[in-house]
Amino acid sequence: MKNRTGLAVRTLALILAAASPTAVAAARPTSTPALATIPYGSNAAASGTFVHDGVTLYYETYGKGEPLLLIHGNGGSIGWMAAQIEFFKNHRRVIVMDSRDHGRSSDSVGPLTYEKMSDDLAALLDRLKTGPADVLGWSDGAIEALLLGLRHPDKVRKLVAMAANLNPDAVYPETDKLANNMLAAIPADARKTPEGRREVKVTTILLTEPHIDLALLKNVTAPTLILSGDHDLIRLDHTVAIYEALPNAQLAVFPNSTHVVPYDDAQMFNTTVERFLRTPFKKKDRIADTMASFERLVAGLAK
Repeated sequence: MKNRTGLAVRTLALILAAASPTAVAAARPTSTPALATIPYGSNAAASGTFVHDGVTLYYETYGKGEPLLLIHGNGGSIGWMAAQIEFFKNHRRVIVMDSRDHGRSSDSVGPLTYEKMSDDLAALLDRLKTGPADVLGWSDGAIEALLLGLRHPDKVRKLVAMAANLNPDAVYPETDKLANNMLAAIPADARKTPEGRREVKVTTILLTEPHIDLALLKNVTAPTLILSGDHDLIRLDHTVAIYEALPNAQLAVFPNSTHVVPYDDAQMFNTTVERFLRTPFKKKDRIADTMASFERLVAGLAK
């Protein structure tokens, strides 16, 4: 099945060409990870397919150990998570799938929703008989990760959500402008092609979805790490609201970082995620834990 990314690349190029030189420079990665020798996203030796809800879904698995599900973002594919696969496969069973209407997975009938994509992921975990898995989602993948915690709590052990949003309005004005410009930049003749129809569908969801009630997050009981760049596309106050609504959550904001920090600084991102996943979760008490630390501090100085 063809991995259709050409139109997305051309559309983004049009947007960047129309932007100011400063905006173009800011869109470039600040550092480039070493290229992996494995063709993640087109590696037949690690791949499989299955059909769920009438859609043929393409996935790859790597490594051995506790299962870790990686979920890519809008318009992306397995290859977007190459730096995470490369890092975690050394000590985990890494599972990663092209979302419906993305990458090597087939197109679906009807509107694209995050609920459908999260149900696809639950079906993948069932197929692979993983039991509860740790889940790491980035951007749209982070929305799907939270929905897995809501819709399929038995599938999730720990959650990591990088740059999630619960509604289309939870972005900065310039983010909304970028998404609208990306949609408008798809040529009329291209919209008649299978690749163009796919591009319209996956871009439209940025402007129309999701619609998740913040109050529902109290039902996500899995320990959850909420992540953001301090220059993210998602409003920081919205990210903090997600963190505060979750009953068992931690929060980390990466300094001098954008929405693309999993690529731009994969080492910082991956080690932050790894520390959360390997450390037993303990919910802190604002006062009791602060005072306990002060007591240890004072006792140490008195020696």
